[in-house]
Amino acid sequence: MPTDTIYGLVGLALDKEAVERIYKVRKRDSRKPFIILINSLKDLDIFSVKINGRTEDFLKKIWPGPVSVILPISDERQETKDKFRYLHRDTGTLAFRLPKNFAFRTILKKTGPLVAPSANIAGQPSAFTIEEAKKYFGGSVDFYVDGGKLNNNSSSLVEVRR
Repeated sequence: MPTDTIYGLVGLALDKEAVERIYKVRKRDSRKPFIILINSLKDLDIFSVKINGRTEDFLKKIWPGPVSVILPISDERQETKDKFRYLHRDTGTLAFRLPKNFAFRTILKKTGPLVAPSANIAGQPSAFTIEEAKKYFGGSVDFYVDGGKLNNNSSSLVEVRR
């Protein structure tokens, strides 16, 4: 489906099976975490990510928008790190983006956070049309949402450290 940037292969971030299925379908390196799309800064709490005032000010300047930000999991307890291991892939960090597109944020409000890697097989060009996505995935995904030809770029990625 179209995200705020390019077509993405989306699934519920809090559904471990959905996330693992996307890794398999995309043939993605299992050590590389996905970006998680959120509806608001409050969604960071779901993942035990706490931000200080300086980081919050920074995020409010760049979000909503096409910038994905890597943030550390704040809760150092092993059980918390284990709970989200399927997302952080042993990095102890998670990447988030708050989309600019209002319609897409409305979807996120209803679904909750989504992982949304680009709609392509790892190492191949991103799909900019639904037809290109179908060539990659055929019937291996549950459904397609056609948003026409997209002319956007992938998001930028920055890391915030404590």
